[in-house]
Amino acid sequence: MLMQKGFASDNNSGVHPDVIRAIEAANSDHVVAYGDDVYTKRAIEKMRQAFGKDIDVHFVFGGTGANAVALKAMTDSYNAIICAETAHMNVEEVGAPEKLTGCKLLTIPSKNGKITVDGIKSHLHALGNQHHAQPKVVSITQSTEYGTVYTPDEIRDIADFAHEMGLLLHVDGARLANAAVSLGTGFKQITAGVGVDALSFGGTKNGMMYGEAVIFFDRELSKDFKYIQKQATQLPSKMRFISAQFDAVLSNGLWRSMAANANEMAKTLANELRSIPQIKITQNVEANAVFALIPKRYLAEIRKRYFFYTWHEDAKSAEVRLMASFDTTIEDIDAFVEFLKDVIEK
Repeated sequence: MLMQKGFASDNNSGVHPDVIRAIEAANSDHVVAYGDDVYTKRAIEKMRQAFGKDIDVHFVFGGTGANAVALKAMTDSYNAIICAETAHMNVEEVGAPEKLTGCKLLTIPSKNGKITVDGIKSHLHALGNQHHAQPKVVSITQSTEYGTVYTPDEIRDIADFAHEMGLLLHVDGARLANAAVSLGTGFKQITAGVGVDALSFGGTKNGMMYGEAVIFFDRELSKDFKYIQKQATQLPSKMRFISAQFDAVLSNGLWRSMAANANEMAKTLANELRSIPQIKITQNVEANAVFALIPKRYLAEIRKRYFFYTWHEDAKSAEVRLMASFDTTIEDIDAFVEFLKDVIEK
């Protein structure tokens, strides 16, 4: 079903034309399956240019799979994984990390999607106690589920503390490109350069058709990954069609320009919404997400034209999430805001 172009999710957007062209270019002749091909070799080299030479890169189908297999490689079944209570792996992955790893998720309350060293400390009281799941990994999301962004210093503080306590740091980077643009950095400065051990690197939300990457900065963690990846059904046979997309996204600054547009459009949308007295922005707009409180009496009418997700609601209002994408335009924002004003002013 076709829908009004709107702000429900950056997953709802199409695919950048350069990515489509890369897929078409890869659709020629036969190559060896499962990654032993020129497209995958070229994409891995681009990854090493962006993240650092001493890394292991593995391409998988989707974000939930990337998180689950990365965490499986980092843990034993008696371990626990510490994350924000808002984390995608806790809220929206239907228990996939727990099922694959056997680990318990230990969550930290967070009003803005970010966690701190103090929050992590609250789960370390039973280290060495055989009656309790043993924390092994801290996982943070960059940018967070609330569209906020960890600074390099904040990540370094978490990484240093985690390593001091014998823990590892994983980053769910489904929107890492948006975070890097927000911070004005490259990828290495917010991953390998600040102590991250493993990364789930997203492409789908930033102009790709499908596909994510698992990157290990601590290469010892990936020594058995090929078996984990296969057993978890995350090994693409025709890997070249994922690799070719990442090659395109990491070429000629494409990842940056796409994320920059999404971030800028989110800020523009937030500024326009602030002009409507009945709507309140609830989170800092640091990447490509806008969270807003809208009176519930308007929602049914708005949803007749625009689809979006509700995060929280009470008797009077609902906190909704509005996402900008690589292909969001000023015209899209103007049409949406004008429609909101018409509904509210009726």
